[in-house]
Amino acid sequence: MREKLSARADDSTPLYLQLARNLRNHISEGGIDPGGALPSERDLSEITGMSRVTVRKGIDQLIEEGVLFRRQGSGTFVTKLIEAPGSALSGFSEDARSRGEDPGVIWMIKTYATPTDEEALALSITNSTKVVRLGRVRLSGGEPLAIEHAVVLAEFLPDLDLLGDSLYAALTTSGARPVSGTQRIRAALATPTEAAILSIQEKAEILRIERLTRMNDGRAIEFTRSAYRGDRYEFVSEIKVGES
Repeated sequence: MREKLSARADDSTPLYLQLARNLRNHISEGGIDPGGALPSERDLSEITGMSRVTVRKGIDQLIEEGVLFRRQGSGTFVTKLIEAPGSALSGFSEDARSRGEDPGVIWMIKTYATPTDEEALALSITNSTKVVRLGRVRLSGGEPLAIEHAVVLAEFLPDLDLLGDSLYAALTTSGARPVSGTQRIRAALATPTEAAILSIQEKAEILRIERLTRMNDGRAIEFTRSAYRGDRYEFVSEIKVGES
């Protein structure tokens, strides 16, 4: 590893950029598996002969690129890209558990309210209809991955104290599990607030997702807008040849 990561004396590139390049190549060649831990700054400093400041700057460069991410109190890890099914109607918690990870949630808002004009139109309800307004940060393995703002018909969530990390699990219990819907995804840049919440750089790439789901009878039940980390997610859909 020393030979692969050490700087070259005949290279005029700044040392921290040499380290970032060498680490990037080492990772791409399989030197560290996705999700694997990077050696500590102290160890990298000893391996490369570079100062801790230079090592930290090189690591920060790769974090900004999305190659690495820091987990508070645990260290720095190689980013593992999550392939989410673009055509399957599933929740964040289900997806996390299917990958063998523990989902988590930080609640920003969880209350009964009335819908805005836009929300009422999307859900085909009146402005006086009671809804549940949910705002939360979604975590997987303790890492913040998404910010979700959802509006759900209140009649199917009569007790908010029973709502855990999974909205769809609570709706299933109420007999109102969504079975179909539409989803729109577009690329965007993180606002300062979103960047702080998701522990990413300001103006880093994110995926804005708008989802409207329906029950068996065709009635709309959930309208959600989310911001997912673009460095951690890609949505994959199966495609087939259509009729000509």
